[in-house]
Amino acid sequence: MTADSISPVSFNAFEADFEGFAQALGDSFTRYGFAVISDHPLAQGQIDGTLEAAKAFFALPETAKRAYVVGQGGQRGYTPFGVETAKGEAHHDLKEFWHMGRDLPAGHPYAGFMPPNVWPAEVPEFQPQVSWLYNALDAMGLKVLEALAVYLGLDRQFFDPTVNDGNSVLRLLHYPPTAGDGPHIRAAAHEDINVITLLLGAEEAGLEVRRRDGGWLAINPPPGALVCNIGDMLQRLTNHRLPSTTHRVVNPAPERRGVARYSTPFFLHFNPDYEIRTLAGCVDTDHPDRYPEPITADGYLQQRLREIKLL
Repeated sequence: MTADSISPVSFNAFEADFEGFAQALGDSFTRYGFAVISDHPLAQGQIDGTLEAAKAFFALPETAKRAYVVGQGGQRGYTPFGVETAKGEAHHDLKEFWHMGRDLPAGHPYAGFMPPNVWPAEVPEFQPQVSWLYNALDAMGLKVLEALAVYLGLDRQFFDPTVNDGNSVLRLLHYPPTAGDGPHIRAAAHEDINVITLLLGAEEAGLEVRRRDGGWLAINPPPGALVCNIGDMLQRLTNHRLPSTTHRVVNPAPERRGVARYSTPFFLHFNPDYEIRTLAGCVDTDHPDRYPEPITADGYLQQRLREIKLL
């Protein structure tokens, strides 16, 4: 790593040198709250197909898209342009998005936490393509958590039972072309609520991470690379050993203002009833427990959704 870039970590090392992979990934997260993973196993052709299906949906007339606003705090279906507002911000973000969540079998005990998915009839390829990406990123997230478990000195499979039926959400994001410099930006400075986020589509410039000195570091991953960051739930669990870093998506340079930006963040969540209780190994005399009172993952989620005006 250099002072002005985040060096990619090759996923090839997951099999070839797992300890080295875990160390490099964990070090990047500890320093930046972010990591870039190259050489991941997700097929680019499938990713491109999902992106084309998303573009087809966002190109529909506004009335057609609004038929999929389902009133569940944005957990499923379509959230129109001009709704989501970052915590503490007066101006809404310049984006619209679609959410897919976990498909649960009938009678599942978490059914009360996770409403059923909805699908746009106008784009028949949307459901199979988006479902593929959800499942692929869900599986990839488990690999990242395996590495983080080892980095934290935990059993390698520590996180498996904490997220196996997690309230994870895939967001298909469309940032339309912009007219000017503000006061609205594509995504105002914020931290993610969840455990970890896995993001495809960061090649189009705009994603920036706040450095410790208060400045901003642009994330410019290699084409097709996966950008991953720590969310507030994991920051809390690890007593801030793994930081949830403030980030934003700024408006494009004048020559790119006519270009839309698309990305597909996957917000990996704990199971709704998982109790977020500070890990004992992340507490010592120099780092007292910041969160002596535990909270369930769903309790935390509801609290935060209200803060960003989705509830």
